[in-house]
Order: sequence, then structure tokens, then C-alpha cells
Amino acid sequence: MATPTEIRLRRAEKRLEVDFDDGASFSLPAEYLRVESPSAEVQGHGPGERKTIAGRRHVGIMTVEPVGNYAIRLIFDDLHDTGIYSWDYLHELGRDYGRKWQDYLAALSAGRLSRDP
Repeated sequence: MATPTEIRLRRAEKRLEVDFDDGASFSLPAEYLRVESPSAEVQGHGPGERKTIAGRRHVGIMTVEPVGNYAIRLIFDDLHDTGIYSWDYLHELGRDYGRKWQDYLAALSAGRLSRDP
């Protein structure tokens, strides 16, 4: 398991930057983190229940809170605050950003949804 060595919230840029001890570094947009939240609101409560969250183009992160030594909680300015981002999940989000973002855009298109509010 890779562990973050530094986490930086760039409020003005609406990004979270994460450096890991395996040498990986990611700059993750708030919108991406919001729509990929590990919360039940997004992921559902079981297989096949994942929801596509629309209208979050302008979302920002207000606060980053540590959760033990294994995760962070992100408080978004749309008041979403229920997802716990483990180190493994943050690393996965960074590593798989290109594919996950394209999958999200495809799901929006298929559902005739928009990134705009």
C-alpha cells in the first residue's frame, strides 16, 4: 500500500495534489474526486447501484480532514462529506484518472446529463 508523503489542497485551482511514497504524484480535480466519491450516495450499497453524479463542474473542496492513519475525508462546497478516501483509493483514482474520467463523461452522455449545474 502506497502512503501519501504530502497532501496539498489547492482551493483556487479546485485540485487536490497527493505525493506518495512510491514516487507517484497526482493532481486531482475536485469535480473528479466528487463524482468518484467512495460514499454510498455515489457507489450505491451493492453491485450495479453506482450513480452518475451530474452538475458538479464548479465544485470545490472546502476542507481535508484526516481519518486515522489510513484515509482522508473531503468536505466539498456542495456539502457532500460522506466519502472516506483511503490511501489505496486515492492512489487508484490518480493512477486510473484517464480511464475513469472518460467512463464518467460517457455515462453523462448516455444519461443525457451535464457537468454543468
